[in-house]
Amino acid sequence: MADKTPPAWAKTALEMGPILAFFVAYLWLKGRVFTIGGTEYEGFVVVTAGFIPVFLLSMAALWRLTGHLSKMQAVTAALIVVFGGLSVWFNDPSFFKMKPTMIYLLFGGVLGWGLLRGRSYLQYVMEGMMPLTDQGWMLLTRRLMFFFLSLAVLNEVIWRTQTEETWVYFKTFGLTAAIFVFFMTQGKLFRDHSTEEDEA
Repeated sequence: MADKTPPAWAKTALEMGPILAFFVAYLWLKGRVFTIGGTEYEGFVVVTAGFIPVFLLSMAALWRLTGHLSKMQAVTAALIVVFGGLSVWFNDPSFFKMKPTMIYLLFGGVLGWGLLRGRSYLQYVMEGMMPLTDQGWMLLTRRLMFFFLSLAVLNEVIWRTQTEETWVYFKTFGLTAAIFVFFMTQGKLFRDHSTEEDEA
């Protein structure tokens, strides 16, 4: 299926909609206990069970709309199914809270492995989005690797030491803001290593 260019609002809605829905549903159901099939489930686990199909449906709609899913989106979807499913199966929210840790460890590890081989896997995934020199890609990859590993550690600290509600706020807004701030602070790298003038 050929790639398509959807409206920016539709792509954003499909990517962020499930996360915001999880947040709203959690605020609505937190503190409540539901008995299903003779087993008691906390609101967090119930919301997690609902989040999995909602996220998969949004990714299916995004693929239908754009004709493409990035490798990061595919891996994220797989980990949501695995860790979300474990939380529901074992009736334990801890598995789902570990999911960001696993995602960022995986992404950071893959970027690190590429750097050890003298390659930027980030360039392979995102080259069409940012015109950078090879040196620029290597610098950005190294910084993003450390950033991902730092987020993995931060997520572990938050969910293990803070309240469940604090973690939900952190997951919904903190991680998204951190990624936005990271790329906003890379302006000098983008200016110094841009290839746009060379292409012109």
